[in-house]
Amino acid sequence: MPLFRPRRVVGGAALALSLMLTGCASAPNDQFYTLSGGPTTAAPAATTGAPLYFEMRPITVPAQVRRPQLVTSNADGRVDLEEHHRWAGPLADEIGTGLSLGIAAELGAIDVYRSPAPNGSTLYRVGANIQRFESVPGRYALIDAVWNVRKLDDSEVQTCRSVFREPVGAGYDALVAGHRAALAKLAAAIAAGVRGQAEGRAPGC
Repeated sequence: MPLFRPRRVVGGAALALSLMLTGCASAPNDQFYTLSGGPTTAAPAATTGAPLYFEMRPITVPAQVRRPQLVTSNADGRVDLEEHHRWAGPLADEIGTGLSLGIAAELGAIDVYRSPAPNGSTLYRVGANIQRFESVPGRYALIDAVWNVRKLDDSEVQTCRSVFREPVGAGYDALVAGHRAALAKLAAAIAAGVRGQAEGRAPGC
């Protein structure tokens, strides 16, 4: 009898190792998403003369979505953290970079945040506070933002609110694409505000 006991121990260890390997093999891979770059970014606008310069200030986002994971919700108010579906960077940075690229492309402008603007140039300061960033799989992606534009040699500030809701299909890729489309529309709205001030129009929404 004692001669067979080691075989049982070895057999049990082999079974445990096999189960561990099976569990590792079946674990889903993390997917990472970005809101900047890619085909949703507008082509650079044609410019004549000196380009516009702006500063895209840091973005604020609601605490509920200030997480690495995509945060999804449903009509009943339930919120889910999608553990294996994550943003490539902090969500505020992803939104800020997407807006910066979108505004620059819309205007043929240059974002000089943390960089010096050329002497004698006119500079526009841009800020945005994201009020809602909603992700409802298979239904919609929504961005609700209060944004402002101020010409630095002028005390007048343009403050507006924009809400963009994009219908989406099933899957996380579609959800992220919806947010990218909404972000592109927000960038276009802010760019229109900068353009209006550059052309001497009174700030307005």
